[in-house]
Amino acid sequence: MDFKPSNKKREQKTSLFFHEISNLIRTLALDEPDLMKVFVTRVTLSNDYGICFVYFSTYADKSDFDKALPILKLYKNSLRKTLAQIISSRYAANLVFLYDETKDKERKINALLDEAVKDLPKD
Repeated sequence: MDFKPSNKKREQKTSLFFHEISNLIRTLALDEPDLMKVFVTRVTLSNDYGICFVYFSTYADKSDFDKALPILKLYKNSLRKTLAQIISSRYAANLVFLYDETKDKERKINALLDEAVKDLPKD
């Protein structure tokens, strides 16, 4: 395998952000019950590492994320400050919280497949 050093470094940094943000959210969830219903699915970083996109999913539906989003925004600055202390970086990345629609799409595809299988003639 031929990895470019910058790609490997990017993957390591992304993985570190994912791990640390997930831990911080779990810690916050102890005091904020609405955060228990969401979890981090992935993290992506902008090219200059200035923006960290944090994708969340839920155990039920998007309404749980909608309830958690104001809480996440409330703690955004504290999360950034803590991340800056944990992750050695020149600047603290700006956090952007997004809903990961992958699970919803998966549910829709499965429902369509179930419907298609039901319509097949039985032999």
